[in-house]
Amino acid sequence: MTTQRIYQLPVEITNWKFDGKTEMNFNWEYEDGSAELLNLYEKGKQQQWDATTRIDWSQELDPENPMGMSDESIPIYGSPFWEKMTEKEKQWLRWNLQCHTICQFMHGEQGALIATAKIVNTVPDMNAKFYGATQVMDEARHVESYKRLIHEKFKMAYPITEPLKNLLEQTLTDSRWDMTYLGMQVLIEGLALAAFQRIRDQAKNNLAGSVNAYVMQDEARHVTFGRMALREYYPHLSDHERAQREEFCVEGLYFMRDRFNQGEVWMRSGLPVDKLMEYAFNSGVMQAFRVRLFTRIVPILKEIGLFGPKVQKALQDMGVIEYANIDVNKLIDNDLKVAEDFDKKRFVQQAIAAE
Repeated sequence: MTTQRIYQLPVEITNWKFDGKTEMNFNWEYEDGSAELLNLYEKGKQQQWDATTRIDWSQELDPENPMGMSDESIPIYGSPFWEKMTEKEKQWLRWNLQCHTICQFMHGEQGALIATAKIVNTVPDMNAKFYGATQVMDEARHVESYKRLIHEKFKMAYPITEPLKNLLEQTLTDSRWDMTYLGMQVLIEGLALAAFQRIRDQAKNNLAGSVNAYVMQDEARHVTFGRMALREYYPHLSDHERAQREEFCVEGLYFMRDRFNQGEVWMRSGLPVDKLMEYAFNSGVMQAFRVRLFTRIVPILKEIGLFGPKVQKALQDMGVIEYANIDVNKLIDNDLKVAEDFDKKRFVQQAIAAE
């Protein structure tokens, strides 16, 4: 099934191209690099998995609520618009909002695939190149997993949103290797993890929950990769260079907080788009999501040394400065544990079926 046939909105181009300004970096010192990164590379090799066999694709989505998400997670739930909708219209909205979310995961993972391939090209550390190569495979597997969920289960798709597209372009058009790390491994991955976690922990559909749990297991290593590389590199920057990185972060933080609103679905709902988007933006569920997406980003910014007055002021304005004290390692350990729990659940189900 070609994706072009299942897009719900026009897609004007099938290939998005721009100048990534990549400067290739070869390194003839093969023992060069951090021992921590080499250990992470070993983990990356050991933790590879096959999306075809680890995920039970025989499971189906619920036609009325595909991923089994609570209606309270819908931004207009409880509004006058929601109360006037028929049950059929609510089913349409559940399906389209959830499909839209998974499509943005799929497009974002392709961005991560391209960004990580660029990191392999540009990073000077040989051990970082080794680990980056394992992440390229991870990102390909993530695209594959979300693609199957879209093509085989939802059987419809939404194009990439303009905010996500702009954020990816800003990340990929800078020739400095650390900016790709910063944009992708810290900001975009941090945003994605908040969205993945909501589905992993709240979806009643086991297929949707397991896909996001297994992707998050890999992302735990990816975030660690960015933390290791940047906390070693950033102490050596000049004040001017550090200020440039902090400015990039502040712009990205405000951009992520304010721009992800699923407007494409509201456009197709037949309801007043402006009023829906305003209600959705101010809803409690979206306010909670915007706060939650900073739980991983803020402590990492502090750890890598991008925590100057401008960054702190932005975080205080957003009401998330207290997240600087979160233990990221505990979050990562939990991501690994939850994925293993999904594996155990599947093994139990298979044993019961065999009996």
